[in-house]
Amino acid sequence: MTQMSNPEFALNTDTRRLRQGLLGGERRALSRAITLVESTRADHRAQASALVASLSGQSGTAVRIGLSGTPGVGKSTFIESFGMKLIGQGRKVAVLAVDPSSTIAGGAILGDKTRMERLVRERSAYIRPSPSGGELGGVARRTREAILLCEAAGFDTVLVETVGVGQSETAVAQMTDMFLLLLAPAGGDELQGVKRGVMEIADLVVINKADGNTKNAAQRTRADYAAALRLFRPRDGEADGFPMALTASALEEDGLEEVWDALKTLDTARKASGLHDRRRQVQAQQWFDAALETHLMTAFHSRIDLAALRAQVGTGALTPDAAAEQAVAAVLGS
Repeated sequence: MTQMSNPEFALNTDTRRLRQGLLGGERRALSRAITLVESTRADHRAQASALVASLSGQSGTAVRIGLSGTPGVGKSTFIESFGMKLIGQGRKVAVLAVDPSSTIAGGAILGDKTRMERLVRERSAYIRPSPSGGELGGVARRTREAILLCEAAGFDTVLVETVGVGQSETAVAQMTDMFLLLLAPAGGDELQGVKRGVMEIADLVVINKADGNTKNAAQRTRADYAAALRLFRPRDGEADGFPMALTASALEEDGLEEVWDALKTLDTARKASGLHDRRRQVQAQQWFDAALETHLMTAFHSRIDLAALRAQVGTGALTPDAAAEQAVAAVLGS
């Protein structure tokens, strides 16, 4: 094999050493690798791209689970209890928790590590809070790469927690194998408030807080959502009984085994039918589309003064459509 055909030879000395640590399961190397792929510096982007390419064949075997939920539903508590349950079964769990970025200062709260005190101390767990960077749907721009890095570091279960239920939660479904929607016990009005689009992409709806005074309400809510899910058109090639609704109590760690059993059943059925591989292929193509858009916008910013064009649009000197045509013509040389 020539040097040009092997992506590993494109790595500089530091990144090659980083790759070795990553494949050795070093948590510090994993953190540094994710920081590298999240960087926007041109030299970092080149090395990050080479690093991800060099890991081809070293990732892709983990169970990827997307998780979202309404505010206050207890996502962090659920993830911690669920993660501890999986670790108890001998699994290695990585949590990529995407926090909302400020649209003013660009910062993020990044509080998931402080809310998962037990999980963060486990050697078989890794928690990485990342700012969403204003991405629609709350999924960080480089979450796909971070998933591959976690898999290369030996984690066999990757949970991607999104900011919350929003208009673009399909973003997480485009990079995970299964999507879990976490909801709190609620009545009819709250049921109407959950967007149909989010329900349509959910593989599993879990009513959390099924304990204490809210246990009966949780059971009623589960029945309501189970009935609602049956109204949707069956998905092509989907496993029998899915999507389904379950109850759980993250606080009392009750029902978590049933949630994991349901996810395993769905994963096994999709692999047997070939749907799992087809989904992964489509996701790779969607990743290409997103990467192409990013590179095109980078090219625009490097060759055209977009700020000046925006200013002309703002003053009315150019219409938005004319400004866009001017920008494209400048880049394409036409």
